[in-house]
Amino acid sequence: MAEYTAGRKDAGADASTPAPLLESRRSFLGALVGLGAVFVGALLSVPLIRFALFPLLRRTTELKSSSVGELDEFSSLTDPVLKTIQIEQVDGWRKIISEKAVYVTKDSQGNLRVLTSVCPHLGCTVPWNKDRRQFTCPCHGAVFAADGARISGPSRRGMDTLETSVEDGQLNLRFQYFRQLVPDKEVIG
Repeated sequence: MAEYTAGRKDAGADASTPAPLLESRRSFLGALVGLGAVFVGALLSVPLIRFALFPLLRRTTELKSSSVGELDEFSSLTDPVLKTIQIEQVDGWRKIISEKAVYVTKDSQGNLRVLTSVCPHLGCTVPWNKDRRQFTCPCHGAVFAADGARISGPSRRGMDTLETSVEDGQLNLRFQYFRQLVPDKEVIG
């Protein structure tokens, strides 16, 4: 029996020698799989993090001025004049040039004003009614004076004015979008 146990001790000693080597291989493979899982998880989380942070990191394009026309063409203005301007918009990687309708009019002091044709109630395009000498929204019946002041209807404010500047005899403006259904003019884009 002594020989048998001694043989087992020798066999146990021989079997224990490769065990640490086998364990080190398994731990190395386990660490490699874990490291790969962390790498793949980090790689897959990048789009999610970008999606969550995009509104905070987004850079808006600078608003460029658009030419409305020569100042001389608006000198004898009695009624609002509809003008179409080109707006350059950058949407992600696409550059879009769109056309927007604006009205050039004069206020009570005779100063030029440029009004957006978008109704501040729900965003319909507001045409100038030459017979009634007022702007009338076809969607919900809001009525505005020639200078854009609110007369009646569901709109909570008058038509929105746009920032203008004069350069080299040209009337220029910065087109902006405004929040609808609110009593005060708020720029949204």
